[in-house]
Amino acid sequence: MEASRPLDALNEARNKRVIIELKNGKQYVGKLRAFDIHINCVVDDAEERINGEIKRKVGSVFIRGDTIVLISLE
Repeated sequence: MEASRPLDALNEARNKRVIIELKNGKQYVGKLRAFDIHINCVVDDAEERINGEIKRKVGSVFIRGDTIVLISLE
């Protein structure tokens, strides 16, 4: 099924590994568990990357939608 709306695309990415890039340049990579209409996201088994380098493993993390620039499948 092809996504026709942004939330449809996010729904297809649920339970898959995603890369979430933030306005501050950090990236979080992990399994997308949940999101809401504000694109607030919960990511499990997450790791924080800065300049493509893994800085730390953070486990489950909540990311505010207004800080997100990009969400992509890994």
